Amino acid sequence: MKKGILVVALVMVCGTTNAWAARTAVHVAAESPEYGRKFVGMLGRGLLNVATCFVDLIVNVVNETKNGPALVGTLMGIGKGAGCTILRAGSGVVDVATFWVPGFNGFPVSDSYDNCLVMAPTGSEASTTFSDTIESAGTTSGASSAAPAASPHKHEKPKYTK
Repeated sequence: MKKGILVVALVMVCGTTNAWAARTAVHVAAESPEYGRKFVGMLGRGLLNVATCFVDLIVNVVNETKNGPALVGTLMGIGKGAGCTILRAGSGVVDVATFWVPGFNGFPVSDSYDNCLVMAPTGSEASTTFSDTIESAGTTSGASSAAPAASPHKHEKPKYTK
C-alpha cells in the first residue's frame, strides 16, 4: 500500500513539471532593484529552491530515461539531475544567506526543472542558455561575426568565428 502511494505521488510530481516550473512572483521580486521587494523575493526564492531542489533529480531521470536507451538515459538523468539539484540547492542557500545584502540579487537558476541552465524569458527576451551566454561573451557589439580574428603572427591563416 505504501509503495502504491509513493508511486502515485512520484507520477503526480513528474507529471506536473510545467506547474512547478511556472515563473512565480517570488522569482520576479527577487530580481527587483527595489530593496523591499528584493529582500522578500530573495528569501522566498531561496527557500523555494532549497525545498524543491530534489525535483530536478526526479524530472531529469524520468526525461532522460524516456529520451535515450533505458540504462544510458537513466545514468545521464542521474548525472544531470544531481548537478541541477546541487546547483539549485546552492543558489537557494546563497539567496537565504544573502537576502539582506543591498544591490545583490543572488545567482538565479532556471525556473524550469527540465533544464536548470535555461533561463526563462523576461519580457521580450528570448530564452538563453548557459552556452549562449558563454558564446556571446566573446563577441563585441558592432563586430561582424564572420570577420576573421586578428592574428598576431603574419603567417597564420585567419580564423573565422561563427
